[in-house]
Amino acid sequence: MGEGRWGEKGRRGLLATVLLLGMPAWAEPEATVEPPKPEPGALEEPLSEGGEGQAADEKKKGPQVSAFGRVYARVSADEREGYERALSIPSARVGLSASLSRLDAEVTADLSSKNILKDAFVRVSDKHKRLRLYGGQFKAPFLARELASSWSLPVMRRGLVADYLEDTHQMGGRRLGLMGEVSLKEAWKLKVSGGVFQGARNEELDTRASEDAALRVSVRPFKALTVGASGYLAEVFKGTRNVAVATDATLSLGALELSGEYVNGKLPTGPFSAQMGLASYTLPLGLEGWAVQPVAGAEMLQLRGPLRARGYGFLGGLNVLYSEHFKAMFQAEHALRAGDEAPGFEYSLQLATRF
Repeated sequence: MGEGRWGEKGRRGLLATVLLLGMPAWAEPEATVEPPKPEPGALEEPLSEGGEGQAADEKKKGPQVSAFGRVYARVSADEREGYERALSIPSARVGLSASLSRLDAEVTADLSSKNILKDAFVRVSDKHKRLRLYGGQFKAPFLARELASSWSLPVMRRGLVADYLEDTHQMGGRRLGLMGEVSLKEAWKLKVSGGVFQGARNEELDTRASEDAALRVSVRPFKALTVGASGYLAEVFKGTRNVAVATDATLSLGALELSGEYVNGKLPTGPFSAQMGLASYTLPLGLEGWAVQPVAGAEMLQLRGPLRARGYGFLGGLNVLYSEHFKAMFQAEHALRAGDEAPGFEYSLQLATRF
């Protein structure tokens, strides 16, 4: 593979892997994989990944501080690169969260990333957790696929559509910003999140664009179904140059989970639309804590402006899960991504652990 494929990023991620995998087995209690709801004692998601935080537990009194972390180690072989094997540590994350009455805070770093700081924010809530105010760096409320915890996603990557919007056109993702949130459990678990965020940075000119805005609304009309809509406006105070809106739905029927999202908008390349779909089924093996999870997904991206183009991705895979702490994922994808001259296959194996 060579030093170029590994580099400093790989060494830092490998160090985190050794440290986390070397922790004693009693570091966390076991939790049985029982979709879609974890059993008592299972790990809570961090605030930055959609978790509620320790302050949501009214029985706990006084300050609550906890540490969390995860490591993903991946090897892949891509047809477009002659099936050359590539070993990487896509995530080696550690963080601290603290809760005190109506105040929560979280700081998260990723040792495998060039930009180590991922999340750093404070959240203030009212007594009943209906009103919340976030300040700092965190995910903008746009795209259900992007907001989902990477641990709970049954696939290794968020997909070519999310990558194209966030990485190529800098719409959504983690930003410095200020966001308000309203949650009304009695009204179909209505949640409305909206805020103003730091604009995109132009690395070549060393300048930063005007502020962006993002909004998401979701409801849960019954236990099995969640539907939502989100939007992102770039440079909102200067006439909104780029805009994207999305609708999404997730259906959970016991071990079966289906999700879909449709996105439409305008980019510098012109109008675009995209579709994403995922299906997974979690099947316990009869051994305590163990389960297998077959998964299938599809994505489509259409650019309809002067630069007409399309992209797509089809994937299938199988995950092996143990408790809330470990999973092994095998995935095969046939895709035509942005910048590809021709479609190709990629095969990936990922081992993941968290605490």
